[in-house]
Amino acid sequence: MNTFGNIFRLTTFGESHGACIGGVIDGCPAGLEIDADYVQHELNRRRPGQSAVTTSRCEADRVEFLSGICEGVATGAPVGFAVWNEDRRSQDYDVVKDAFRPSHADYTYQVKYGIRDPRGGGRASARETVARCVGGAVAKLALAQRGITVQAYTSRVGRIGLDGAYTDYDLGLTESNPVRCPDPDRAAEMEALIMETKSRGDTVGGIVACVVKGVPAGLGEPVFGKLHAALGAAMLSINAAKGFDYGIGFDTANLFGSEQNDIFYRDGERVRTRTNFSGGIQGGISNGEDIYFRVAFKAVATLATAQPTVDCDGRDVLLHVRGRHDPCVLPRAVPIVEAMAAMTVFDYLCLSAKNDRIFSSGLHGTF
Repeated sequence: MNTFGNIFRLTTFGESHGACIGGVIDGCPAGLEIDADYVQHELNRRRPGQSAVTTSRCEADRVEFLSGICEGVATGAPVGFAVWNEDRRSQDYDVVKDAFRPSHADYTYQVKYGIRDPRGGGRASARETVARCVGGAVAKLALAQRGITVQAYTSRVGRIGLDGAYTDYDLGLTESNPVRCPDPDRAAEMEALIMETKSRGDTVGGIVACVVKGVPAGLGEPVFGKLHAALGAAMLSINAAKGFDYGIGFDTANLFGSEQNDIFYRDGERVRTRTNFSGGIQGGISNGEDIYFRVAFKAVATLATAQPTVDCDGRDVLLHVRGRHDPCVLPRAVPIVEAMAAMTVFDYLCLSAKNDRIFSSGLHGTF
C-alpha cells in the first residue's frame, strides 16, 4: 500500500538512507500551473535541520521533477519527482541491525517481511513524508484555484497547549516561530519544553490542529466513503500519529444533544449553521462550513538514552542508538498534516467532478 488516493493519487518510494525519496502523482489536472518555488517552500517547511527543536540531519530537500510538466504546466501525464538524500550516516544504525528499538517499527517489519532496512528505519522513517509534501503542495495549488485553503498549526506540546479554538488565533503567526504555534507566548513555552526534553535525551509528543476553509457542501459519501473517515485514514497514515478527531471530537461525550446540535439558518442563497460543532461534516458529507480536526502525535520512539530491549534471538540487550532524531515531531508534522488534508480534499473533489451542483458556483447549499 504505497499509493494514496482514488483519482488524484500519490505513489511514494524510497528509504531514509537510500539514494532518494520520490513519488509519482497520477491524476494531476492537465493545465494546472506548477509553481516550483511554492512546492520547494512546502518542502523547506518540513525539511530537517531547520531549527534547534528538530533533528540535526541537514538535507537541502531539493525536489527534481522528472516528468508530467512542460514549461511549468502539468500535461496530464504522471508527474514523477525525486528528492535526493545527501546527508546519510548509515553507520549510526549498526547497533539496531540485530535489536528492536522499543515502540518502533523494527519488530513488526521483521515479523511481516522477514527482512528490514535498519538504516534510519528504512521505509518506516518519517523521511518518506517528503514525497507527501510534494503531492500535498500540488494539491494545494489545485485547491487554491477553487478558493480552498488548508492551515495547520501546533496546538499542544506535552503539557503545554492552547486553550482556544482556531478562530481565537491569528493563524498567520503560525510560521513566526520554530514550533509553528500561532500564540507567541505559548510557542515560547513549548520551545523551552522541547529543548529541556532534548537535553535529557528524551522526546515529547503533542497535537496538530488543522482547518480547511472554502470546501463546498456535498463532498463525501454517506456510508463507507465518509469524508471524515478519509481524513482520519490520511492522518493516521502519518508516522507517530496516534489519534484523530474532528469537530468537537471526544468532547461530544460530555454534552447533551441540545448543547451540541448545529442549528441551520438561511444566509442569502446559502444554508449555514450558527455553530460548527460538527466540524464542517455531517453524515460523512461536507456541509460548507469550515472543516477542522486534530491529530495527536506520540513522542518519538528513538531516544538518545539507553533502553532495554531484545535482539533478533530474543536475548535481553541494552540499546543505545546514536542517530539524529527529532525530540518532538510537532513542528515538522504541521506541513505534513496540511499535505495529507489537501490531497484528501482534492481527491474527493475529483470524485465528485461529475456532480455539477458541487462545481457550479453558488449552487451548493441553496434553496
